[in-house]
Amino acid sequence: MKIRFSKHALEKFVVLRRHGVRISKKQVLYAITEPERIDYSRLPLLIAQRGFDKNRVLRVVHKIEQNAILVITFYPGMKSQYEK
Repeated sequence: MKIRFSKHALEKFVVLRRHGVRISKKQVLYAITEPERIDYSRLPLLIAQRGFDKNRVLRVVHKIEQNAILVITFYPGMKSQYEK
């Protein structure tokens, strides 16, 4: 399935880099294709989650539309908050 990035998601790489957080497209794609957890609480939006480092997870908000996945945004979150 094809994966596209929204304008906001593309800008998010730059914003996070300015704050010292480096996340690559490869990491985002891996979180979507091999998630450790998927949060369905915001349907039709899905939130794929994957470990990012020792204390954080990477959460990727996306939706499936017309045989493609659209990445809306992504963000690092504390494991203690999201792995309950």
